[in-house]
Amino acid sequence: MSIEDRAKAAAKNVEGKAQEALGNVTGDPEDKAEGKAKQAESEVRHGVEDVKDNVKKAID
Repeated sequence: MSIEDRAKAAAKNVEGKAQEALGNVTGDPEDKAEGKAKQAESEVRHGVEDVKDNVKKAID
């Protein structure tokens, strides 16, 4: 996995945590849900990139 892809996934996770926290503070359930969705997307991206890394290692 490229460093750029990992950085994008990490940034999406941070963005999601911030949005979820904002939703908690303001009481906006939509912000909370969107923040959690962004965090889940980040986890999926990390998982996909981990699989790519493992396949590459197996091929090399």
